[in-house]
Amino acid sequence: MAVPFVKLSPLVRVIQTVNDNLADLLQTIYQERFGNDILAVNQGVLSDICSYSRDKVAVSELNVRTYFSTENMLSGKAGSTEATSLPTTSQTTACHKGDTLISNIRPYFKKIVYCEDKCGCSTDVLCFTPSQPCYSAYLFSTLYADKFFAFMVAGSKGTKMPRGDKQQIMTYPVVLPSEEELAGFNTIASPLLEQIYSNRAENKRLSILRDTLLPKLMSGEIDVSAVQL
Repeated sequence: MAVPFVKLSPLVRVIQTVNDNLADLLQTIYQERFGNDILAVNQGVLSDICSYSRDKVAVSELNVRTYFSTENMLSGKAGSTEATSLPTTSQTTACHKGDTLISNIRPYFKKIVYCEDKCGCSTDVLCFTPSQPCYSAYLFSTLYADKFFAFMVAGSKGTKMPRGDKQQIMTYPVVLPSEEELAGFNTIASPLLEQIYSNRAENKRLSILRDTLLPKLMSGEIDVSAVQL
């Protein structure tokens, strides 16, 4: 076994801490460069850099790892887990690499996922598609900010199950970076996002391994009496 079972849970926590720090670093860099939209020379709104995905994908092309809903997206910007089921409809919203997903139900839970590959999402999840690929990391960083979620919550409708107002969301103020500013940001942001995704994939693998081994360990199916700690 590559990783001793007793070390799996601590390792998962360490990797999650690393990812939290990387995400905080990315947001700090974003805020330092583009956080003050009031003083920015080029000001705009969210609809200037993205739109909602209108593409569709056959549910038969998805699996529990490539389908996102409010149920398997995690609160507190913690990513996602595998879906427990797929929708019964024949099609659902298609998402592409570089898109950003946000749960539109109870937006104060701050459920957000960066798409590293083709996937699909439920109708209760908003799929933001950048107007150009070069805006992918910038868009994610914009939507990741607490300020954006506060704006989304302020415009939400309903009391028991509040939902974001899709039209109001697109009026969120943003800085429109120059090509040079965007390129400079991407040289830092893109590698950070790739590392976060890689770490998250490894954590999912370790978590599955841990959850598979634990019942066997508890039942005595796996003998660890000879393991030296």
